[in-house]
Amino acid sequence: MQKKLVALLILAAMLAIVVAGCGSNKPAQQAAPQAAEKKPVIIAYTPWTGYGALFVAKEKGMFKNKGVDVELQSIEGVGDRKQALVAGKIQAMAASLDVSVSAAGEGVPMKFVWAFDASNGADGLIVKKGKGIETVADLKGKEVAFHRGSAAHFFLNTLLEKNGLKDSDIKAVDMKASEAAAAFMAGKVDAAVTWEPHLGKAKAAGETVLATTKDTPGLIADVLAFREDIAKNNPETVQAVVAALAEATEFMSKNPEESNKILAAAFKMKPEEVAADIQTVKFYGLKDNLEFYGTKEKPGAIYEVGNRASEFYIKLKILSQAPDLSKYIDDTFITKVK
Repeated sequence: MQKKLVALLILAAMLAIVVAGCGSNKPAQQAAPQAAEKKPVIIAYTPWTGYGALFVAKEKGMFKNKGVDVELQSIEGVGDRKQALVAGKIQAMAASLDVSVSAAGEGVPMKFVWAFDASNGADGLIVKKGKGIETVADLKGKEVAFHRGSAAHFFLNTLLEKNGLKDSDIKAVDMKASEAAAAFMAGKVDAAVTWEPHLGKAKAAGETVLATTKDTPGLIADVLAFREDIAKNNPETVQAVVAALAEATEFMSKNPEESNKILAAAFKMKPEEVAADIQTVKFYGLKDNLEFYGTKEKPGAIYEVGNRASEFYIKLKILSQAPDLSKYIDDTFITKVK
């Protein structure tokens, strides 16, 4: 009985092949382009004007001109972005360097292929007036909202250590940056770590910006990390994205008004608000990327900041050991941009 069933299945398969062949007048090779059709490259980001090059490249058709279809997806949660990358739901993520280092240390296979910017006052610590918080040291025992294990936490921890405090000295309230800003403005917490435009809004409301990344130069930088398998198996895709970002960053420097309108539409802001925001950001063009990455003989600042981030996440026990950054920092794409 079993042999008869197998024979019938084989016969049915043969008939299906014959029918398919007789019922089609199109040559077999015509089906190839459909099978080889490229899927869009999905890049996740968190709402932040420092990633402006992504939106300019998208709006101005720079990605398409380089032969790649890119979709931008907002995912604010650090853990959510990591999980989406591991699951293959996204192909790349825009994130701060320290967050990318923590993902690498957790075993996420990825390559850091481009640096967007460095925060130069765009991230900061805001405190409520009337709470007796005049210095960072005064945060002891106060409620501080920030996103644990993020760039905001990295920044706050650095400030605390400089002032003789540690995480356990404050009452930590774990929230995403936008949520932390909202909680602060509603008076639910004494202080918060967030970024523009929330810093400017807090200041305009009469609150105090106690410290910003101007006080910690080079600490917060943002990079684009691709899944390792895509960088290895489809390097032309990654190269196209990097080339488009280099072009977009140059466009932004030469066409600030048009760029600000593009970002204003993307982040639901006014162009003048974008113009104010980006004064606190140093955008990295191709030349800046080459300097930031450095060479094997003379590694750039990306390695120094990355190592500091590793130490921070090990201290938090998020990582058990520091990742080998040379396996994740990949300068091959920026060096090939014409």
